[in-house]
Amino acid sequence: MTPEQKKTAEKMTTVKAAWDKAPAGPKKDAALKHYQAAEKANTARNDAETNKELDAATHALA
Repeated sequence: MTPEQKKTAEKMTTVKAAWDKAPAGPKKDAALKHYQAAEKANTARNDAETNKELDAATHALA
């Protein structure tokens, strides 16, 4: 695992934890869509897209 992939994996864990703690509602729903897109991009080994979607999920929860 490259350092970039390790950083992305840690970011996914952090965003998932934040999502788990968030109260139900439209922000959590929007964040879930971005998180799922990030998972899909991560499966395709597209770190740039994964990070973009994780940032969007974080922003949606804010």
